[in-house]
Amino acid sequence: MFKKLIVFLVVLLILLQFYRPKRNISAEPMPNDISQVFTVPGDVEAILKKSCNDCHSNNTFYPWYAELQPVRWWLDDHIAEGKKELNFNEFKTYRPGKQYNKLEEVVKMVKEDEMPLSSYTLIHTNAKLSKAEKNKLINWANDIRDTMKATYPIDSLERKKPPVSAK
Repeated sequence: MFKKLIVFLVVLLILLQFYRPKRNISAEPMPNDISQVFTVPGDVEAILKKSCNDCHSNNTFYPWYAELQPVRWWLDDHIAEGKKELNFNEFKTYRPGKQYNKLEEVVKMVKEDEMPLSSYTLIHTNAKLSKAEKNKLINWANDIRDTMKATYPIDSLERKKPPVSAK
């Protein structure tokens, strides 16, 4: 019985290798990229490319192990979740308040070492941010937020706090 189960699992694993989901790679120009709205200096662009864009853009660099199922499904799930939270290639489509708040989240996540994910940097060691890179990214995001504060009414940018219910 155990031998049949092992054979079944091996055959299932082999069959899974023939399922090839669509990759997160776009050859199209990115008209809604953050760089179309705000200045992205070359050094910041390099940081985003090495540490953020695999999960937060429409272009993912797939390592060799992404060819293996079910690893690919797991990676695709992370990518979909990352793009749902923030997609730098679709940033222009966000309303100004959402842009402002997403940049605030970038600052918070980088400061608290929550991004890039430790599960990502475990294998992609080059994606780890140095203190200087963190500061550069934080300062860039804060500069954009300051520009937005000077351009838009502050109540259109900040999240509305839910009312505190009286009990």
